[in-house]
Amino acid sequence: MALKSALINVMDGAARKAARGLVRDFGEVEQLQVSRKGPADFVSAADLKAEQILRRELERARPGYGFCLEEGGVVAASDGRHRWYVDPLDGTTNFLHGVPHFAISIALERDGELVAGLILEPTRDETFWAEKGSGAYLNGRRLRVSARQRLVDSVLATGLPYHGRPGHELALAELDALMSRVSGIRRFGSAALDLAYVAAGRYDGFWEHGLSPWDLAAGIVIVREAGGLVSQIGGGDRMLEKGDILAANDSLHGEIAAVLREAGKSCP
Repeated sequence: MALKSALINVMDGAARKAARGLVRDFGEVEQLQVSRKGPADFVSAADLKAEQILRRELERARPGYGFCLEEGGVVAASDGRHRWYVDPLDGTTNFLHGVPHFAISIALERDGELVAGLILEPTRDETFWAEKGSGAYLNGRRLRVSARQRLVDSVLATGLPYHGRPGHELALAELDALMSRVSGIRRFGSAALDLAYVAAGRYDGFWEHGLSPWDLAAGIVIVREAGGLVSQIGGGDRMLEKGDILAANDSLHGEIAAVLREAGKSCP
């Protein structure tokens, strides 16, 4: 059984406090599905409430740390060194529709470097966590990315742009280029959990465009500590700034990147 550091315990405690409310609210959302009004406003309130709990708990444990929050924006660090990346509800559309696949995601950046990440999926009580240099874990079990070496044997995950978002042509081109080369492609609706599943070897790779820093930060740490490679799709390490990401094991990362780059050439 892996022993969590004081830092991971802080993150875990905050996530679990917020998760209790989300699980209660999720039960209400499932009931609201049958109502004419629908659950959208309720979900927004649940999201905000979870973020408030996370911020309060993290501030109490680590005063002086800054924040990059999905709802609350950027809060400067008074210590000048640390910043939390917090997504209180990754997979909001799933939550909205009563689909039990969503997560709380927390990461810590120190002096510009991501050093810890935790992703809690409350409906299955799965906690993926990692600290730089200490490995990645699911609850207490050590994680490693998959060992598959052939693209044809792999299962990949991605995200697709929804109504009102750009990038539909590129997404279709990338899917077309990869579908005939792999065993399957999944779209489950939570980038944080997609990255956690790559770390756990459930997926062999994941790519997506148009993401926010709080979607990615924790998963980047966890995948890397599980032995995976993480980069921008076209290469580079500015995922948080640019919002595109490719994560995979070291055998498949380069091949997937090459296919995606070639597909991208067909789109303006």
